[in-house]
Amino acid sequence: MSKGMDQLSRRLHHLIAPGQNPGALPLLGVSALASRYRQINTLSAADAAYIGGLIDGEGTVTLTRKHANEHRQAAVTISSTERPLLEFALEKCGVGKITNKRRSRANHLPSFTYAVYNRQALGLLEQVQPYLLSYKRQRSALLLSHYLRLTPRNGKYTKQLLIERRAFEDQLLNIRVQEGKHC
Repeated sequence: MSKGMDQLSRRLHHLIAPGQNPGALPLLGVSALASRYRQINTLSAADAAYIGGLIDGEGTVTLTRKHANEHRQAAVTISSTERPLLEFALEKCGVGKITNKRRSRANHLPSFTYAVYNRQALGLLEQVQPYLLSYKRQRSALLLSHYLRLTPRNGKYTKQLLIERRAFEDQLLNIRVQEGKHC
């Protein structure tokens, strides 16, 4: 199966209810697929503040590559050895996934990561940014103000847009914790 067909197959898989015959699905247009795109739930102020605290303490707000030849994509992650914390974030947000992290030593506790990417990550940041207190607040502000403009949905960049995109990536990744400085 070609790479494009494999990706389409994975996207369409969401549309098939358990036990439903895939051949029974009506032909769907792009708008039907877009309407199925999962958006983050609206968080209460308390939940947004709590998840913001988790991100500040144990999380990342960054641009990452899933594959070597791809452009970086927005990512919000939280890592913890306490899976129930991450399950709370997943349940409240309604998007993302929890993965197991590899243990480097047998005596280390199992560790997990909750991750959300791209537009869903931006949706999370819109809600938790007022509660972020670390340098991650600056990163989220930069992502929210420039990411969509500098990330064409079709992945096709003009030379000028690619230059702007790389400058944006450098600016965001250079926002780091400063020693001795508190919020």
